[in-house]
Amino acid sequence: MFFTNGVLFSALLPRYPEFKAAFGLSNSEFGLLVVAFPAGALLAAAYAGRLIRRFGTLPTNAAGSLTLAAAMAVAGASGRVWLFALALLVAGAVDSVVDAAQNVQGVLVEQWRGRSVINSLHAVWSAGAATGGAIGAGAAALDVGPAVQMLVNGLVWGVVALVACRLAAVPADVAVQDEADAVDAPVGARTARRAWLLLAPLVALAICGTLVEDVANNWAVLYLGTVVDAPVAIAGLGVSAVLVAQFVGRLTGDPLTDRWGRDRVARAGGLLIAAGALVVVGAPVWPVALAGFALTGLGCATLVPAAFAAAGRVPGLPEGTGIAMLGWLMRLGFLVTSPAIGGLSDLTSLRWAMLVPVAAGLVAATLAHREHVRESTGQ
Repeated sequence: MFFTNGVLFSALLPRYPEFKAAFGLSNSEFGLLVVAFPAGALLAAAYAGRLIRRFGTLPTNAAGSLTLAAAMAVAGASGRVWLFALALLVAGAVDSVVDAAQNVQGVLVEQWRGRSVINSLHAVWSAGAATGGAIGAGAAALDVGPAVQMLVNGLVWGVVALVACRLAAVPADVAVQDEADAVDAPVGARTARRAWLLLAPLVALAICGTLVEDVANNWAVLYLGTVVDAPVAIAGLGVSAVLVAQFVGRLTGDPLTDRWGRDRVARAGGLLIAAGALVVVGAPVWPVALAGFALTGLGCATLVPAAFAAAGRVPGLPEGTGIAMLGWLMRLGFLVTSPAIGGLSDLTSLRWAMLVPVAAGLVAATLAHREHVRESTGQ
């Protein structure tokens, strides 16, 4: 389920420069266009819990995955900018529901197995997203049109998603809390104001992590192809480089956290993001830039899990509410990242706009260090 969610959307990302050129958009206009996906997610995330409670996690995931596949196929075939934006809006809305359903089912599986599996599930999502990026890059290199590519991609992985939903069922007697309630908690929650001061730095930490994903999704291919003159097939692998590195970071994140502590690992991750982004900015040729993007993916791997773990320990909140509030507020970062990079690149250049991830990495390292000091001193 997690793998198909990653591959259904990411297969279109390497084709973004083609749509930007076809629509005749500036960097700023393109940055605003791709905000349609996170905007749809923000609009629909509040209703995820209701849908899950009414229809169940697996039926919700199955129907959502098929709808996501259809929306991405429409985006791939779009000849007009408004249709492309509408398709991304619908895809983002459905993706937020599928994301919630998958995580609720992941909690069920954890309870059934009696051990943590969520980190591995998110690693598999990264693998699916990297696979999608490779599919898109390969199709571009072979001159397969985005419309054909996304139609076939949706048909194949939509069927796999249906099979996965059948296989992901757990025994009926598995006890589970109503985790879907937590999905709705951020909307009108009375504790939101009181918890904000405690949650704000955690939200900022999570946004620093997701910013790297957003830059990879929307700008890595364009940067590699236009700034450092990578061939089409190589430029399309920019997304996959970040996601493969993220996958490795998530697989190794648990043992590193057990040994060094969550805050130290997150601090190191922030510094890796900053270092990788600096390599990207200064890269004279595409292999160096590709390595820099991979470093940012490795650095961001543990930031969001660390933020979620800390949010679950915010005092005075019902169980699950801190995590749900973080997930809700974290999505706001997606509305800012791409427009900011697009605007800065038009004012300066896309190369200098990549200093934004440098700043995000330094902020993440600072926040993680402060959290480590706070816990060490008991304040």
